[in-house]
Amino acid sequence: MSTSTLIAVVVAAVVVVLAITVTLVLLARRRHLRHRFGPEYERAVEEKGGVLAAERDLHAREVRHDKLDIRELPPERRRQFADRWSEVQEHFVDQPAGSVDEADDLVAKLMRERGYPTDGYHGAVRDLSVEHGRTLEHYRAAHDIRSRSTGGRATTEELRAAMVHYRALFDELLTDQRSR
Repeated sequence: MSTSTLIAVVVAAVVVVLAITVTLVLLARRRHLRHRFGPEYERAVEEKGGVLAAERDLHAREVRHDKLDIRELPPERRRQFADRWSEVQEHFVDQPAGSVDEADDLVAKLMRERGYPTDGYHGAVRDLSVEHGRTLEHYRAAHDIRSRSTGGRATTEELRAAMVHYRALFDELLTDQRSR
């Protein structure tokens, strides 16, 4: 076998090994992102118009999230937040729309105290998606109903559903459970 043939075979083998390695790394990354973000992965693919763009966005969310100082609440603060949630629920009977606003405010306060930035709804969704991707649909649904209620376009039943949705995220944030 000539030297040039040997070099060609070695180069071809290296290229094949590199291609296999890159493919395995990309598949592992995709599997990780699908597992970590749950339904948020498919939503990102749809919103970003493709898998690669979505995966870049989700990876950027992970990097940003890793820089946050997310912390557990001490038991006393958890109890205070739980008590405040009970008060918000009690107000629902007399003021359904007001209670939904209070629930949104309380979730934002809980997020802030846990260390999540609360720089608006879209920022909150981005930051919550990393550890709470499976509960995020609750937050989106609650936010949508709240937005409609501001214009008086939400029924009492929809407002009740918003409270249930807020409660799902509230409970997860309060107890430091992650939806992964």
